[in-house]
Amino acid sequence: MAHSPLAVSAPAPASSVPGEGRTDGPPGAALTPDPDPEVIVFNLKRRYTGVSATVNALVPIQARQWRLAYCGTPLPHGMPGMTLRQAIALSRRPPAGRPFRIWHVRRDHEMAAGLWARDVLRLPIRLVFTSAAQHRHGWFPRWLISRMDAVIATTPKAAQFVPNTWAVVPHGIDLQRFTPPPDKAQAWADSGLPGRWGVGVFGRVRPDKGTDVFVDAMIAALPHLPDVTAVIAGLAQPQHQAYQRALQARIEAAGLSERIRFLGEVPAAEVHRWYQRCLVCVACPRYEPFGLTPFEAAAAGCAVICSRTGAFEQLVQPGINGALVDPGDAAGLAQALRHVLADSRAALRMGQAARAHVTAHFSLQQEAAGIAAVYQRLFAS
Repeated sequence: MAHSPLAVSAPAPASSVPGEGRTDGPPGAALTPDPDPEVIVFNLKRRYTGVSATVNALVPIQARQWRLAYCGTPLPHGMPGMTLRQAIALSRRPPAGRPFRIWHVRRDHEMAAGLWARDVLRLPIRLVFTSAAQHRHGWFPRWLISRMDAVIATTPKAAQFVPNTWAVVPHGIDLQRFTPPPDKAQAWADSGLPGRWGVGVFGRVRPDKGTDVFVDAMIAALPHLPDVTAVIAGLAQPQHQAYQRALQARIEAAGLSERIRFLGEVPAAEVHRWYQRCLVCVACPRYEPFGLTPFEAAAAGCAVICSRTGAFEQLVQPGINGALVDPGDAAGLAQALRHVLADSRAALRMGQAARAHVTAHFSLQQEAAGIAAVYQRLFAS
């Protein structure tokens, strides 16, 4: 099959499709896989990652759009996952009314499995790959990606590093789950932490996520922001626990242990509550392929201050809903924090603008619609 030319486009809205979102479990009964699916969505990694969260969020919506099945590690969306062996057995014949099945894969080993099934076992399938990386891939991933039937990039920059990009489809946010609280000040007060306003950073505690950048910025900014407390919500894995201890020692030496708190890993079902409590969300990684947390926080009414990486420049409208800083720039981040938090009423308005921007451009339904357009085009071709 000939590859189609580059087609970078924004997904159309699909507001009529209900979404469940990135939750610990969809409401109601478990989802049922179609016995003769036209699309099989893959998630073969055991550990729950950002990719897993994306699949978990989309499957409930896609199951209402397509005859769909899921292959991989059990996820909170509730649809039983078949094994790769079962997916291969099911795909030996095309589904009713279609010349082939679509396998939607998102990782290198899933691409390799798909190529084996399509090109060695000669199964009637076509492979769709979603790429988020904003750098040149190694030779083997490049080769795998070049063999895909269609590629979806999550940002225009990611599209520059992969061949055969059919569409740019940003990740979407569940706007029903991630919502602003009635009162940000009261939501923070309910946390039991000191201060009137909260600033949060969310994600793994490690150098590439810029946790040290956030700590250094807060140490510089908090003496000028007496009503503010900072929280760091995320797990430090064993190899990064010494890094966290060094940061805690730095905070203690600055006399700010009560105002810069490590929360540890927050259960997925509780993350939205911390977004609601915070007036400002910071995302300051040194590198990020996309970066969901500030989008989720923006949907919950947070002003956003982000480094210039990932998809953050598509989210942040400087002076309207937040600020942008260079990766690794703790001094610039401290200055941005002081500027945004100088007037809490203005910061609240920025949070409202952030919610409006995500609603207009980054809903979960828009992501599902953009993917659906690629599936439809592939079936039509």
